[in-house]
Amino acid sequence: MMKFIELIRNCLTDIKEVMPWDLQERLEANPELLIIDVREPDEFVAMHIKGSLNVPRGILESACEWDFEETTPELVRARDREVAVVCRSGYRSVLATHSLQVLGYRNVYSLKTGLRGWKDYELPLQDQHGQAVDLDYADEYFTPDLREDQKRPADWA
Repeated sequence: MMKFIELIRNCLTDIKEVMPWDLQERLEANPELLIIDVREPDEFVAMHIKGSLNVPRGILESACEWDFEETTPELVRARDREVAVVCRSGYRSVLATHSLQVLGYRNVYSLKTGLRGWKDYELPLQDQHGQAVDLDYADEYFTPDLREDQKRPADWA
């Protein structure tokens, strides 16, 4: 049985990743760059990169095609655009980038370290109202808070 991290590693052999500072440079160089944020809507509302488009990972593939309830026209038309995919930590974006490549997106890559890394480099985030998010608040928001039942049991192989 393959574990989640192994699945991510397998996908990494097929996709490109960029660091936060590289994405910032790409945004400055290419105003047509499309940022797809694959986090859940409540995560996106809390904070996101300005101008990014929220397409949750769970509906991504159908959002890329016409004639579905989830169809996102800007995403459907973006197969020839430069596309950066972001999530919280850089794992969901790896899977999403892999899917987009399979679906014919030619210039797509994942943000390595995700929005946590973006925040660590003190790059700007905004809330649902377009207001700047305090980076100390973002630090708390992105800090994992696992319940006891989510942690690996001592007897688990």
